[in-house]
Amino acid sequence: MQIHQSAEDYLECILKLSRIRPVVRSIDIATEMNYSKPSISVAMKNLRLNGYIVVDDCGFITLTDAGMEIASSIYERHLLLKKWLVFLGVDETVAEEDACKIEHTLSKETFAALKDHINHSMEGMENT
Repeated sequence: MQIHQSAEDYLECILKLSRIRPVVRSIDIATEMNYSKPSISVAMKNLRLNGYIVVDDCGFITLTDAGMEIASSIYERHLLLKKWLVFLGVDETVAEEDACKIEHTLSKETFAALKDHINHSMEGMENT
């Protein structure tokens, strides 16, 4: 199933927030992403209807297995790409922004090849 970049960004944000907070609420996502509360409300409704999140009676947001799979994949891409760009000498802020853009456009095949290459290249450099 094809998912839009914005949905991937929301799911990734929920994952990151869930790692540093005991619960995730819409207001937390709005603050983190610097979006309006109404925009987040619409996005959360769409994610819920598509089976990517569950929202309980208290408004706490949890990723479903499908949501977690997407969020984890995007977050892994983001972390690896940012690390690689910084390793290449790109300023950390620029690397963060560029990783955000690149993470959504790579095919699974290209990412797997890049991941393998980056891991081998960086291992070789760290051992010298």
